[in-house]
Amino acid sequence: MKQHRLAAAVALVSLVLAGCDSQTSVELKTPAQKASYGIGLNMGKSLAQEGMDDLDSKAVALGIEDAVGKKDQKLKDDELIEAFAALQKRAEERLTKMSEEASTAGKKFLEENGKKAGVVTTASGLQYEVIKKADGPQPKATDVVTVHYEGKLIDGKVFDSSVERGSPIDLPVSGVIPGWVEGLQLMHVGEKYKLYIPSELAYGAQSPSPAIPANSVLVFDLELLGIKDPAKPEQNAAQ
Repeated sequence: MKQHRLAAAVALVSLVLAGCDSQTSVELKTPAQKASYGIGLNMGKSLAQEGMDDLDSKAVALGIEDAVGKKDQKLKDDELIEAFAALQKRAEERLTKMSEEASTAGKKFLEENGKKAGVVTTASGLQYEVIKKADGPQPKATDVVTVHYEGKLIDGKVFDSSVERGSPIDLPVSGVIPGWVEGLQLMHVGEKYKLYIPSELAYGAQSPSPAIPANSVLVFDLELLGIKDPAKPEQNAAQ
C-alpha cells in the first residue's frame, strides 16, 4: 500500500508535465526528475499493455493535483465507479479477444509447422527440432539442469531470454512448464533444440505476463549446457 502511494506521488511530476501543451519546458536533469519520468514511462507502458492507451493524461494529472491539494473532487463517486466499471469491461473484452486470436493463430501455426522437414511432433502435441546434436547424458525429471534459452511468440517477438541477459540458469526439470519437462528429457547435454509448445503444455488460459497473451503457442531456442551433480553444493537457480 505504501509503495502504491509513493509511486503515485513521485509520478505526479511526470503526469502533470505530460498534460502540458509543450514538452520543451520539461527538464530531466536531477535524480528526482529522471525517476519521475521513469515511473511515468513505466505507468504509461503498463496502461498501454492493458488496452488503456487512450486515457487522458491531463485528466490523470488533474485528479492527482486535486487529491494532493485536498480540493473537492470534480466527479461524484457514483460517476467514478461507473467509469471504472466501463474500463474493466473493455479490458476484459480485449483480453478475451486476444486469447481467442492467439488460440486460433496457434493451432494454425502448429498445423503448418508440423509439416516441415526436421520437425517432430510427440504424442502430447509438443513439436521439436534438433538444431545441434551431441552425445551427452540425458536428464531425468528429478534432475537440475543448466540451460540457455530464448522464448518467443509465433510472431517472433521475444518475451524472455537468458541469452540476452548473458547468463544461463539452473532449474529443476520437473519445476517448469510441461512442454519444457518433456523437451528437456529428450535432449542430451550439449544439444540445442527448438521447441514449439502448444498452449496447453505452456500457460494455457492463464497468462503469466502481459507480454504473453493467454492461449499462446510458445517457441523456445533451448540449449542444454549440463546436469548438476547432486553431490556438489547447489548454485543459485532462477526458476
